[in-house]
Amino acid sequence: MNQINIQYYKTKIGKLILGSFDDKLCILDFEYRKMRKIVDSRIKKNLQAEFVEQDTQVLRETRKQLDEYFNGYRKAFDIPLLMAGTDFQKSVWNALIEVPYGETSTYLQLAKDIGGEKSVRAVASANGANAIVLIIPCHRIIGSDGGLIGYGGGLPVKKRLLKLEQSIL
Repeated sequence: MNQINIQYYKTKIGKLILGSFDDKLCILDFEYRKMRKIVDSRIKKNLQAEFVEQDTQVLRETRKQLDEYFNGYRKAFDIPLLMAGTDFQKSVWNALIEVPYGETSTYLQLAKDIGGEKSVRAVASANGANAIVLIIPCHRIIGSDGGLIGYGGGLPVKKRLLKLEQSIL
């Protein structure tokens, strides 16, 4: 059986679970989010692997870059990623990566970016299934009315992240 190496990491925005597989980051997520079990089982099934609590170079580098991000020294991450999801989910996550630091977009704009204006609900669902938060910046997606909507880490955390990115610009 393959293994996904995981570590837990306490940050300013809560406790995160980090996971690496094949020298790539496959999980960077909130330990206590509502969809934790669903996300974990999708990734385990996709990679045909089990969680093993073990540190790796990728996880150490991720923690270092997270600290730099939270302290305002990093605007872009440089970590090899392994996205475990459907082709549609990956297309949404790749579009999310294109949303610049300090800026926001909407589910509708994201749907247009991947060529499916009618797929707003599916885009929102894929956004919610993102298991690599911050690096795949789902916190930068807001409602069409400019309001904060849905976030795995909770709306107060989403607000803090957007504020952090605004204040550093």
